[in-house]
Amino acid sequence: MALNLDGKKVVVDEVAQYAAKAYSVVAAEYCGLTVAELSDLRNTARQTGVYLRVVKNSLAKRAVSGTEFECMKEGLVGPLILAFSMDDLGSAARLINDFAKSNEKLIAKVIAFDGKIHELTELSRLASLPTRDQGISLIMAVMKAPVGKLARTLAALRDQKQEAEAA
Repeated sequence: MALNLDGKKVVVDEVAQYAAKAYSVVAAEYCGLTVAELSDLRNTARQTGVYLRVVKNSLAKRAVSGTEFECMKEGLVGPLILAFSMDDLGSAARLINDFAKSNEKLIAKVIAFDGKIHELTELSRLASLPTRDQGISLIMAVMKAPVGKLARTLAALRDQKQEAEAA
């Protein structure tokens, strides 16, 4: 069903709002995927904090204008699904990369973050980045290690002083 002008404006505004807040975007060709496969992709996207949208390229180009993803306008060719990472930098790449492993008809075409288009070889590297929660856990582990070492050192010094006083 064709959209009227007001419907197109709504779509552009919605996509633009997500594009303004997103950390990264992956545009992927989805030709040949069944309705069930697309539904699985959408369900997984919802669970992982990825905004997924099939939108006409002309509308997508308008939506990304003025955002850091404006660089990808030239790559928006053919039937594409846009995946915006809303929670962390790698969530959209992780979604597309993992789904493409079991569905070869889903093919990444454009990857953009930090205002630049990146090589498609970056998809797996971007997908391997830790999630926000994993990143916080890693930082906490790094911060905890020196504190634990300091506590053991202070305990050893205390023990040495007690031995010296006892002797």
